[in-house]
Amino acid sequence: MNGKKPLMNYRRVQKLQTPLLLSGALLSGVGTSVSIPLVILGIAIMLFAIVIGALYYRCPHCGRPLGRIGDSVAYCPHCGKALDAPVEEPVRSISVPAYAKLNLTLDILGKRDDGYHEMKMVMQTISLHDDVTVTLTDKGITCRIAGAELPCDERNLAVKAAKAFCEAMDYRGGIDIALIKRIPSEAGMAGGSADAAAVLRALRDLVSPALTDERLEQISARIGSDVPFCICGGTQLAEGRGEKLTVLKPAPRFFVAVCKPDFPISTPALFARVDGITITDRPDTDAMLAAIEHGDADTLCANVRNVFEQALDGEQRERIETIKRDLLAYGAKTSAMTGSGSAVFGLFSDEVLCRNACEVLQGDRIETFFAEFV
Repeated sequence: MNGKKPLMNYRRVQKLQTPLLLSGALLSGVGTSVSIPLVILGIAIMLFAIVIGALYYRCPHCGRPLGRIGDSVAYCPHCGKALDAPVEEPVRSISVPAYAKLNLTLDILGKRDDGYHEMKMVMQTISLHDDVTVTLTDKGITCRIAGAELPCDERNLAVKAAKAFCEAMDYRGGIDIALIKRIPSEAGMAGGSADAAAVLRALRDLVSPALTDERLEQISARIGSDVPFCICGGTQLAEGRGEKLTVLKPAPRFFVAVCKPDFPISTPALFARVDGITITDRPDTDAMLAAIEHGDADTLCANVRNVFEQALDGEQRERIETIKRDLLAYGAKTSAMTGSGSAVFGLFSDEVLCRNACEVLQGDRIETFFAEFV
């Protein structure tokens, strides 16, 4: 804002309209016996008074009409705010968390005709998160990132999300995105998808607050398979590519030790290997759903599975299995790789044991993160 007062507002309209109407009527009356141009001028003045009333006799807060100018109005009949109350600056910037996810189960049912794989997964958000700040600007989409070396163009899902929102909502203003990264990259924790979902939620709040979660999920489905889940998060069953979601009861509370080894795993290569093997140990998704429904923490832990682990190559599998064994040795109730890896998580019922595992396992080749279910 530049601090300048508008040339016209409801107070000035109150002061001007009646004199203008009277002046116009007087000129028109006199003009009928003196000069036709005076009649035209009088009518023009009265029309001007009516137009400024329609345009500017409005609530300074919500912008809706205040009714008849002659009425004494102290409060807006629409938003209820006092007309002489200070006008709040419009919100142009908002910060939201982008929560990471874990796969409590991950099953691949087969390859589809469109080239994607049919998935069935129970997913859970955890407190580990990136910070996403979205600011409305005059034009263009810009992105800044701290905490990681990542692209700031459309290869970044956050930028892709901003563009998808603009196209879907016909929004033509500018958007600046500032990311503070904490979720590790190439970990199977939906870090990029979480950022994209956070951008969409922020833009919804700034531009179109009435937009439903369902509509936001529709927009997000074009960005990435995990983005629809990240819109609402919590505990959900994801099917199809991951876009068909069923909200579940909140899972029993666990503390989480996340271990990210120093190697990435190629998701396309892992899917290709899955297509070439026979999966022998599938998750019992129904048992997992029943455990969540009944708040049964032990049964939940007993049914944590990820079929991607069976498609790892020899060295990758050895490293992942070692981390899983270490987590169990330090008190985890269960452990598994999340998504397509390479992060491995352990679920703990005891916070002290979980924090201790994170501290002990942190090293040159493993980065650890403490979190909990949210």
